[in-house]
Amino acid sequence: MKITLERVNENFHFQMQNERGHIVDVDARPAFGGNDMGPSPMELVLMGVAGCSGIDMISILKKQRQEITSFKAEVEGERVPVGEANPFKTIHIVFFLEGPINEDKAARAAKLSFEKYCSVSKTLEPTATILYKVVLNGSPLTPEGGTK
Repeated sequence: MKITLERVNENFHFQMQNERGHIVDVDARPAFGGNDMGPSPMELVLMGVAGCSGIDMISILKKQRQEITSFKAEVEGERVPVGEANPFKTIHIVFFLEGPINEDKAARAAKLSFEKYCSVSKTLEPTATILYKVVLNGSPLTPEGGTK
């Protein structure tokens, strides 16, 4: 896996490209000297957690022949100062699923993602606590933390 980065302007606007040609703009907020032309690197980390676990969950539920009519997630990260850096201490993710989906299968898909499959969350595990919750058709299935 390889990513290339190219500076776009005199500040912190970068374009990153993967080996398949997909481009992502990255920038800092104006408060940090950027022009807000894209998500920050730390926002991309949260997007990575949501995307990775979303792919896992949908894949697992499709294999179980569950019909997903809507799939959304909200991710929030709490940061803590460590020297000059501010890494994530805790990441909270809530999945919102709709459709005729079995409750146990939905909860288990999230659990499998975080405990076994999601490489992004596994990468962050040593330094950040990742808590998740599943909401199916408007009703919470799991308390935050993820166990049912």
